Amino acid sequence: MEQVKISFMKMDSRAKLPVYGTEYSAGADLSACMEMPVTIHAGTTEFIHTGIAVAIPRGLVGLIYARSGLACKQGLAPANKVGVIDSDYRGEIIVALHNHSAEDLVVEPGQRVAQMVIAPYIYAEYEENYSLDETDRGDGGFGSTGNR
Repeated sequence: MEQVKISFMKMDSRAKLPVYGTEYSAGADLSACMEMPVTIHAGTTEFIHTGIAVAIPRGLVGLIYARSGLACKQGLAPANKVGVIDSDYRGEIIVALHNHSAEDLVVEPGQRVAQMVIAPYIYAEYEENYSLDETDRGDGGFGSTGNR
């Protein structure tokens, strides 16, 4: 398992640095940083501050995912499904948390609201072509491979 140092800065004294739940966790938990609880009404989204900024090294990205227990048991998950923290972003990490449940839910100060996975990425060079190579699948999509 490769380790890399990631620099974080607390933008608020109440902020908690990301923390891994276990030795082999892929994602580090991000916690809500706010004075008062925030109610997320059913079917709505609220921006939850973490009070931290990060300096992710070039060639890596921070991917913000739902915490499985919070998403499956309560219905709270990032509105954009997966948030992307680019290596040149230096602002506060804010989680757009959506309430998928039928009831209003409360996020408490210090509550773990999402998890961040640090991952490498490939920076592609896109070039326009007038045709693409042929494959057996062709342009079949949206479940087309399940019919085989």
